Amino acid sequence: MNGADALISTLVSGGVEVCFANPGTSEMHFVGALDAVPGLRGVLTLFEGVATGAADGYARIAEKPAAVLLHLGPGLGNGLANLHNARRAGVPVVVIVGDHATYHKKYDTPLESDIDAVAGTVSGWLRRSDRTVEVGLDAAAAIRAAIGPPSQVATLILPANVSWSDGAQPAGMPDAAQTAAQTAEPTAEPTAEAVAATALQSGRDAVLLIGGAATREPWLSAAARIRQATGARLLCETFPTRWERGAGVPQVTRLPYLEKLAAEELKDAKHLILAGARAPVSFFAYPKKPGDLVPAECAVHQLEVSALHALAELVAPDTIAEPESVTPRPKLPPGPLNGAKIAEAISELLPEHAIVVDESNTAGFTLLDATAGAPRHDWLTLTGGAIGYGLPAATGAAIAVPNRRVLCLEADGSAMYTISALWTHARENLNITTVIYNNRSYDILRLELLRVGRSGPPGPKAQELLQLKPPELDFVAIATGMGVPARRAITAEEFSECLSAALREPGPHLIDAVIEPTSPETLAFLAS
Repeated sequence: MNGADALISTLVSGGVEVCFANPGTSEMHFVGALDAVPGLRGVLTLFEGVATGAADGYARIAEKPAAVLLHLGPGLGNGLANLHNARRAGVPVVVIVGDHATYHKKYDTPLESDIDAVAGTVSGWLRRSDRTVEVGLDAAAAIRAAIGPPSQVATLILPANVSWSDGAQPAGMPDAAQTAAQTAEPTAEPTAEAVAATALQSGRDAVLLIGGAATREPWLSAAARIRQATGARLLCETFPTRWERGAGVPQVTRLPYLEKLAAEELKDAKHLILAGARAPVSFFAYPKKPGDLVPAECAVHQLEVSALHALAELVAPDTIAEPESVTPRPKLPPGPLNGAKIAEAISELLPEHAIVVDESNTAGFTLLDATAGAPRHDWLTLTGGAIGYGLPAATGAAIAVPNRRVLCLEADGSAMYTISALWTHARENLNITTVIYNNRSYDILRLELLRVGRSGPPGPKAQELLQLKPPELDFVAIATGMGVPARRAITAEEFSECLSAALREPGPHLIDAVIEPTSPETLAFLAS
């Protein structure tokens, strides 16, 4: 058995079922082994950033790692942004990076690079497999490291000759149930809950900020019990990894992205309890504005997510989360199309158990309020902030649960980073409906230009870097050219009809939703 056969056999025995791939010469023995070793589904992507983003989306929904196959250092570099997002989301991903044969590296060929250094920037675990006899053991170690705890990106560098040489053996892995038991989150220190309970019952303003797995059931129910018993305000991180929402699920307010709004939300807090969340900071530095958003007089208490149940029993023993009032769903809106009307239509038409992948950015500010009363669904966000995430993450989510509808909400500029994901949507016939917020501009950068203190309106040279025209992007033509049926909507009525039809029909669809850029007045208000 050669190294590639042993690697794939080990991946399969370790519960890895899918490999998102953009291979090259060094990885051809891995590609060939896909037919020799059953059980691993290979999914071709046309760009490495799609492969890595798809593995992230897959892991968030499947709750187990996918593999990613990349070609040498440049291929890894192309996929780095979405591996960054996966790292910040704390999800498991097994990355296989092919390298030159060990004896060939001395020639410093054109594709030679320091793969270890590049991989180290996003990998919680990193190993180079230099001996064929150890490939199976190295692969098993990568899977265990990816699953954790903590879940993380695990990268295995595989030289070509180690892959093609004989003498390898697959390594055995525990079954899925045993793995899950071994990787359960550690229990928090007993005193941590007691300290948090004292803070919550002190009578002083308290905030419970949740993140990670805490935005899932049953942790949300525990957090809701704590809120009911203590009056603490319940917030979640700005960009949660996977957020269960909708009718029947305890509601939680998302900490605003804009630092002035986040600071206003936290300004009266005297105790901040973090459960699976980091202490809030502004995403960027701004002139004469603080980066740390925790008030100076606020005490911070850190808990593991697993401690939420124990904390709930301390402050609210023998209680259950009370049913919340159902937020009315907006009616289908009429008239010219804008971001708010898209949100209203989505709320009305979203099917139960849908997965929403949200990279709508500036145009989607009203989405969360509008969809609070929609049928129960999962919401995936841009946890690491590196754009170009939405289309690939939707790919992985749809492969993880093919019986659920995925709705990808994608800004036009961000879409172009990884637009080739549409080809994979069509090739795999994935149940993904993509909505492009087509305002023909980088609205988020228009906002940021104001927020960094630049006085006066942007000049013509600056405007050229903030607008996506000319030429205007024709997303209908782009999508149909890659095999995805597409329609354009310029009114709210057209959008609702397009979305309703797309959500009823199997397979991929795209809606080019043409909206106006955010008004200068609105941008000025947000930046003030």
